[in-house]
Amino acid sequence: MLHYDIVVIGGGPAGLAAAIEARKNGVKKILIIERDTELGGILQQCIHNGFGLQVFKEELTGPEYAERFIKELITMGIEYKLDTMALEVSENKVITAVNPVDGMLHIKAGAIILAMGCRERTRGAIRIPGTRPAGVMTAGTAQRFVNMEGYMIGKKVVILGSGDIGLIMARRLTLEGAEVLAVAELMPYSGGLTRNIVQCLEDFNIPLYLSHTVTNVEGRHRVESVTIAQVDERFKPIEGTEKKFQCDTLLLSVGLIPENELSKSAGIALDSITGGPIVNESMETSVEGIFACGNVVHVHDLVDWVTAESKRAGISAAKYIKGQIENNCKTIHLKGINGVRYIVPHQIRLENVEEKVELMMRVDNIYKDVKLVVRNNTDVIKEIKRNHVAPGEMETIQLDLSQCNLNDCDEICVEIVKKEA
Repeated sequence: MLHYDIVVIGGGPAGLAAAIEARKNGVKKILIIERDTELGGILQQCIHNGFGLQVFKEELTGPEYAERFIKELITMGIEYKLDTMALEVSENKVITAVNPVDGMLHIKAGAIILAMGCRERTRGAIRIPGTRPAGVMTAGTAQRFVNMEGYMIGKKVVILGSGDIGLIMARRLTLEGAEVLAVAELMPYSGGLTRNIVQCLEDFNIPLYLSHTVTNVEGRHRVESVTIAQVDERFKPIEGTEKKFQCDTLLLSVGLIPENELSKSAGIALDSITGGPIVNESMETSVEGIFACGNVVHVHDLVDWVTAESKRAGISAAKYIKGQIENNCKTIHLKGINGVRYIVPHQIRLENVEEKVELMMRVDNIYKDVKLVVRNNTDVIKEIKRNHVAPGEMETIQLDLSQCNLNDCDEICVEIVKKEA
């Protein structure tokens, strides 16, 4: 059995940042396990720019952003195993993994950081009706084919879902000579960032059909046509609103799911809304000594936010190894109400917070001219005015706990309140 102080599962942006930060905080024996053949994760296929504005104060492509962390990791001498699949994580922090070189591996860790990222919802997950021809794929799969493998995936394309990957692929395929006929979105609002709606659809005159879904796919061997229709408030197709597009490809950008099979094997409690682990202020899960960060916890809009969250997990794992985390202390639970779907972290142990804690959350609809109101059991702790909030864009709130009266408090709630006229 191999022994390491900290084992990081996942060599994408979350895993890289967490491992580097743990090393900077004095932990020497660190191992990263990555199932792909190179480090960097999803960033390696994200060749568009827009990364790094917060972390590096400059605009980078995905591979450029990843390369900065990979170079730092190698300079520090942090070990990593590529082409290695983690099969199981036990509650006593033993990892079972396999690769073509070492065969079956059993690794005992002092602490584990879960950074497996997320996966896309597939056609089977959303039950699109119609035939089953070639040419139906997720937007992320198309992105890898085009940007890394060098294959063009189609000439006439319809996209279902307005998540950021789908929007970016609408632009990418247009630049490669394909015709993107339409983007259909089930919800009455976009699921992606506003900047991507503007830069990827509006700038290329690609129509976005809100409150629409795919009602039929036709084709024997390859997709021949896709029919979309408007939906009512119950998301049922409205008869007579159908639009039929002659096309050869249907891309799906219908949501991301945190990759948590390993979390389940370790007996970690999961949030039913995010699909990721329930974590505290240290990014520690319900199993002591197992931490989680990045898209495995909840899906982020920006890789810069993944990096910030993962650094916190790396620092916390290092503190755990040194015995500097207090477990038996007052815990405050965080809860989203009245328009706030979820909050991360889910819990705060006051003795482990030096001064401030950052709350990350998503709302359940589009709201204009509102306040995000933070309350303890009886009082308003903080109010932040917002002209516009939407589900596609993460909201963050910095709480200075030294200025909050939390002595008799066991729960903090965040809600949306209409601004007074």
